[in-house]
Amino acid sequence: MKRRANIDATTACRTRSTQMQNPLRQAQFLSRIGGVIAMFALWVGFAIADQPTRKFSGSFQVPQGDLAKAEALANQLAALSPRVDQKEAKLLAECAYATVSELRRQYHMFGTPIFNNFLVYHGLRKRGYCYQWTEDLLATLDALKLKTFELHWSESYAGTWRENNCVVVTAKGQPFDRGMILDCWRHFGQLRWNLVLSDEDRYFENTKWAERVRAQAASKSARADRHVAFQARVAPRGKAGD
Repeated sequence: MKRRANIDATTACRTRSTQMQNPLRQAQFLSRIGGVIAMFALWVGFAIADQPTRKFSGSFQVPQGDLAKAEALANQLAALSPRVDQKEAKLLAECAYATVSELRRQYHMFGTPIFNNFLVYHGLRKRGYCYQWTEDLLATLDALKLKTFELHWSESYAGTWRENNCVVVTAKGQPFDRGMILDCWRHFGQLRWNLVLSDEDRYFENTKWAERVRAQAASKSARADRHVAFQARVAPRGKAGD
């Protein structure tokens, strides 16, 4: 009986020791996995930066793979109204694709949009939430000083975890619902566009947030004389959905 008791005590001791080690091992495993993910994300980000580009008027650089898409967007923007300047439509489309390409390199976009949010949340990325894509794109397009187009801040499911923000382009004087959505975040850092009313989600204009973003962009622009494209990087408080 005494020997049996000693065996039971030894077994219990080993069991407790194993239980104490398990959380430590799990933490070390998760830490290693996180490190691997971070290193792989950085590698993918640098690989994206090597994409070939082509210069356009205004020093915009559109990736070779986006040239036909930029032309198609320009044609659709020009079709919004007979009063639209076709040269402005081409300029806007080229600038949008060049800007998103540049932001994709700056943000080191990796994985799905939600996973990219995870990286931003944990400090592995500085920017990349949907509202930050929209801030930077809007600030850059605003700098074009377009005369036949208007730019709007658009949002869907505002204030919820499903919130998404994007830029909507309308011909000057047109209703918001007749505009064209320019969305980056939902499509893995690739620019996608479609008419507001054809989107699977319902989008609404938020003029107050647009004013806030533009005010902070103007403040930064006044303090630094930089190149027109990509000069304004605004950072108001985070929106609820991100």
